[in-house]
Amino acid sequence: MSTTYVASAPDLLKPVPTREGTRLIQFREALREAMTEEMRRDDRIFLMGEEVAYYNGAYKVSQGMLEEFGPRRIIDTPISENGFAGLAVGAAMYGLRPIVEFMSWSFSLVAADQILNNVPKMLYMSGGQWGCPIVFRGNNGAGGQLGSTHSWCVEALYSNVPGMKIAIPSCPFDAKGLLKTAIVDNDPVFFLESERMLADKGHVPEEEYYVPFGQAALRSEGSDVTLVSFGRPVNFCLEAVKELEKEGITADVLDMRTIRPLDIGAVIRSVKKTNRLVVVDQSWPFASIATEVITQTCEKAFDYLDANPLRVNTEDVPTPYAKNLEAEYLPHKGKIIQAVKASLHRL
Repeated sequence: MSTTYVASAPDLLKPVPTREGTRLIQFREALREAMTEEMRRDDRIFLMGEEVAYYNGAYKVSQGMLEEFGPRRIIDTPISENGFAGLAVGAAMYGLRPIVEFMSWSFSLVAADQILNNVPKMLYMSGGQWGCPIVFRGNNGAGGQLGSTHSWCVEALYSNVPGMKIAIPSCPFDAKGLLKTAIVDNDPVFFLESERMLADKGHVPEEEYYVPFGQAALRSEGSDVTLVSFGRPVNFCLEAVKELEKEGITADVLDMRTIRPLDIGAVIRSVKKTNRLVVVDQSWPFASIATEVITQTCEKAFDYLDANPLRVNTEDVPTPYAKNLEAEYLPHKGKIIQAVKASLHRL
């Protein structure tokens, strides 16, 4: 595998710089570039899912890929997630490298037996004879007035199962770099995107690069509190930090980027500096990723905490349909500011 650019250690400790050799492209374009580059390199890789081919993708992520790769590698499937997830398992066991698009991760629930009971266990159950190098990707979380059954955040539920990796990018740079890493990884990867971020633009290098799993990125640096998040809520944290800075409060904002593997070491290093922790997570609060981050931090760095760790989750109710209720249900800038001030005893 030839790599002309790899995200180096300094890149992981600060926001992605605006520099020569980068372009401002959409999140969806970054995803498309990642798949296209890897498919050009390896003809075992193919993409399948509902409307990925002739319709150019429900969200236009795969636009133009059918023209380049043809219908044998860009495959429209029936509306049967359990069926085409199972097809991917068989293909991966016999040497191919599928990318499976779920139009929504909410729909992956009907394929739970394949993706949770077969995929992550295949290597173990076969004594190393068969792996499942599959990337399952698609939109995760509330997409905007999609209602309770189409707005699942699956990371807390799925991360409980050993045997797979889970990546959740927050910007176009990471969307491309993490997806390329996912495609070449020999383990199954669940890649969680957000419909609400697909049009977001960010600076992406023209040259090829990969973002390694298990290394958090420091998006903002401060001394008063550690803010930990991943995916779309990272941007809410950065919005909150801008407001807090007006009051003289600064924060480390850690973007975890992957939650399996989880870079808990980065969290511990930051907490040892700030002595306070707030975790922002768009999952429900009970048994969430936020719960796990706080638990591990207390196990490893309890003596460094000067205040109770706090979490900002979605409200513990089904996702509302009404626009105003959905907005209040989700983590947002106001909730994060309140949690930070509570941690600092400044309410």
